[in-house]
Amino acid sequence: MGRTATIAVCTLNQWAMDFDGNSRRILQSIQSAKEAGATYRSGPELEVCGYSCEDHFYESDTLLHSWEVVATFLNSPICTDILVDVGMPVMHKNVTYNCRVAFLNKRILLIRPKMLLCEDGNYRETRWFSPWTKERTVEDYFLPRMISQITGQSVVPFGDAVISTRDTCVGFEICEELWNPSSNHIPMSLDGVEIIANGSGSYFELRKAYVTVDLVKSATFKSGGCYMFSNLRGCDGGRIYFSGGSSITLNGKILNRGKQFTLEEVEVIVATIDLEDIRSYRNNIRSRSHCAARANPYPRVKIDFALTSESLISDPPDQPLDANYLAEEDEDRFDKIKYHTPEEEISLAPACWMWDYLRRSCQGGFFLPLSGGVDSSSTACIVYSMCDLIVNAVKKGDSQVLSDIRKIVGDFEYVPQDAKQLCNTLLVTCYMGTENSSAETKNKAAELASEIGSYHHSIVIDVAITAILGIFQQVTKLTPRFKVKGGSPRENLALQNIQARLRMVIAYLFAQLMLWVRGRPGGLLVLGTSNVDEALRGYFTKYDCSSADINPIGGIAKNDLKKFLQFFGKKHGIKSLTGILDAQPTAELEPLQDGHYAQLDEVDMGMTYVELGIFGRLRKQNCAGPFSMFCKLVHTWDNSPPKEIADKVKHFYRCYAINRHKMTILTPSCHAETYSPDDNRFDHRPFLYNHTWKWQFNAIDYQVQQLNSDDKSPRRRKNPPQVPPKTRQLPMTSVISNKKHPGIIV
Repeated sequence: MGRTATIAVCTLNQWAMDFDGNSRRILQSIQSAKEAGATYRSGPELEVCGYSCEDHFYESDTLLHSWEVVATFLNSPICTDILVDVGMPVMHKNVTYNCRVAFLNKRILLIRPKMLLCEDGNYRETRWFSPWTKERTVEDYFLPRMISQITGQSVVPFGDAVISTRDTCVGFEICEELWNPSSNHIPMSLDGVEIIANGSGSYFELRKAYVTVDLVKSATFKSGGCYMFSNLRGCDGGRIYFSGGSSITLNGKILNRGKQFTLEEVEVIVATIDLEDIRSYRNNIRSRSHCAARANPYPRVKIDFALTSESLISDPPDQPLDANYLAEEDEDRFDKIKYHTPEEEISLAPACWMWDYLRRSCQGGFFLPLSGGVDSSSTACIVYSMCDLIVNAVKKGDSQVLSDIRKIVGDFEYVPQDAKQLCNTLLVTCYMGTENSSAETKNKAAELASEIGSYHHSIVIDVAITAILGIFQQVTKLTPRFKVKGGSPRENLALQNIQARLRMVIAYLFAQLMLWVRGRPGGLLVLGTSNVDEALRGYFTKYDCSSADINPIGGIAKNDLKKFLQFFGKKHGIKSLTGILDAQPTAELEPLQDGHYAQLDEVDMGMTYVELGIFGRLRKQNCAGPFSMFCKLVHTWDNSPPKEIADKVKHFYRCYAINRHKMTILTPSCHAETYSPDDNRFDHRPFLYNHTWKWQFNAIDYQVQQLNSDDKSPRRRKNPPQVPPKTRQLPMTSVISNKKHPGIIV
């Protein structure tokens, strides 16, 4: 037993520009950390103002209000006798930096600016911040007068430094610095820094949870030490859901880890560490000791404060969460190291994101056009999952969730009893049928609505369609016809699109007035139901029923949604999902044949959803243009002739180019997939293309000729095929003839 210290990391559900709420949650986390015996508390990135302030970071108000919040911390008795660092923007010499501000007992100790900024995915940090590039260098920072009046300081250290207490040394990384191959934790650890705190803003993506766990473990596995990882959680005003999972790691092993998906606004994770464990671990790695002996020193801010107690016999240190160290009955600790399946992630992340959006937008619930297909059914099930999370949180005594749900329903005595009852209160679903709709899909929608408890209606909108077409006929004296009735492709597409667009108009009418009908105040948020694959292909009508306020499934692939529904049906006993999954996807926008739908999505698109997922990943993740995509697929789809692969790639890129303009109006969705084509944040590309791709397609044709003129020897399989060898061949329809949707600019 040596010197033990109790430290705390925090997961906070902050909101961009909500200085009042953000400061309240930070103070609550500091109070909880102190009550748990912690002498050091660290929090998430930019927690004072919120991470997603974006162009508000240009405003001097944002900087001013951040310092005002810090002033309240310095004056608060809650913040005495505990070392605290918070994340906020700071301007130094007319340059704005993303910083950690460390303070103790009414004194600012250090302002540590971020040195490596994040520019990939949804991150655009260099738009607002500059990196601090002066390694191991500090400068004088002149404090605002409001802070100087409290602290009695005029200048404090600003730069790449560490804090030396009487018993240990604390250093800092900020988010991307952990991910970068030239991470700061290595040189800091070689210079004797024993505790490294990382305030992070890491967002959710499917199948990503293991990444941060592996990184924080590896950060201290090679060179020892304690790594404190504090992350944001929730929707703070944008498309991303911050995924929580704050953790404390010692010598490559997780000591404690927070939840990923929960409605809890403030979660404090504490662990007691033995500093002697760090020292003995490091001393036993001889090559590390040799490197440390010649390490360049960091500037040290020395403070007369200890993280450990005076007694050598104090609280015992925490044991790692690894399975080898846990007793079989310790289920709560096992839960902290397990990963959710993708199906569980889909049921939880968008649901938590929707809850934040609902309660912060001050609306009364959701309106969902429920078609009886996989997409809209998935959205309905995610709402049910959100209701389940709310009920469980209330049962566990979460007063904030109870207060929020009472505001939403307009009843300050309301207590949700079960998910189905709450779903009836929050979710209005509506099947909007036409003469092209089948009784089969109508019944499926009604069965699902009954099982999850939504307030459901089935309506027929043919009279509205007839009225709109009547206006056109009155002006032009012409009557458009469907293709099966002798009409042209243009007529066929226009008749499909008018159905889809009218559903959007009716959805917003019902969303604005259904709570009035039910005797409740407020309105409803309209939910979209277009998945990431359809967005990539442009397989939807511009401004149709996929246009909404938010879209829970807009970042999720079709095949992932099918697996989610299978999981969800078993978990919650929703039997109607079996029939929904068994049906082939259809838009039902063309006339029925013998009472059944004749229009199938995959036939309409000219490609399967499996192929779409492969095209999407190659386009975005592998940065493949048409030619590169063909070259990659010709080796992995080696059960298909080069000409067939070339035709599929060309068809995809024609459709992608013609429909790219639709990405500019995608309904804001919870980001979940790394090949999302969301033009607004994630996928910055032109929306006007030359859809012939003449140069690129000529390069493909030349390569096909070369392959066909070779010695005809079979191509070797270098990778396992990404699609089944006998993938169903679908007709490549005209780009003007589509589902809910597309073709030329519509």
